[in-house]
Amino acid sequence: MDKILIIEDDNAIVRLLTIAMKTNGYLPLVANTGIDGISKCFSKNPDLVLLDMGLPDIDGSEVLAQIKAAVNTPVIILSARDTEIEKIKALDDGAVDYITKPFNISELLARIRVAFRLAKPMPKEDHFSLDYLNVDFLKRRVTIEGEEIHLTPIEYKLLKLLIDNKGKVLTHSFINKEIWGYNSHDDYQTLRVFMGTLRRKIEKDPTKPRFIVTETGIGYRMKDE
Repeated sequence: MDKILIIEDDNAIVRLLTIAMKTNGYLPLVANTGIDGISKCFSKNPDLVLLDMGLPDIDGSEVLAQIKAAVNTPVIILSARDTEIEKIKALDDGAVDYITKPFNISELLARIRVAFRLAKPMPKEDHFSLDYLNVDFLKRRVTIEGEEIHLTPIEYKLLKLLIDNKGKVLTHSFINKEIWGYNSHDDYQTLRVFMGTLRRKIEKDPTKPRFIVTETGIGYRMKDE
């Protein structure tokens, strides 16, 4: 049974999450303060952490930093803070997802399942297939409905990076550093241009993407199903 540590000071939310975790086969652990959360993360070895950012003793960002400095436990942020800056910082600091309050329990459970899939070591893929998109990494061959398409080296690197991290939100700054080796000096306009050309090549309708989802103000995510 996977253990999920809930670091949250709102008792109503704690009760809701505890019931939801138990109902769906998880073992919930609870901490009402940041210090207690850090302690339980190290002593109880949870498989995943649900972390509120507005804790009564220390800020959730400090809790995240201390957890990620010591262990690789996936952390999902649950917070009333909904600014792009907060979301981007948390994701760049190591959170695997960021969900704003109020949240839908069904969506949260789906995000937890994705986080567990991402946390499990996966064998390196030689092929990727989703709907009508197929990628042969050995031959660097990309096909749409069986017809090969040409991608530029940058477009191919973008597609592979997204596929290697499928299901996970990748921030603009992370993508820039992985593809170009440095952060953007043009407000990510270059990235947006390349992402636009990539989408036009692999999406049937780029305005309603099947594969690459825009996380507004944050980055992009490759669907995994």
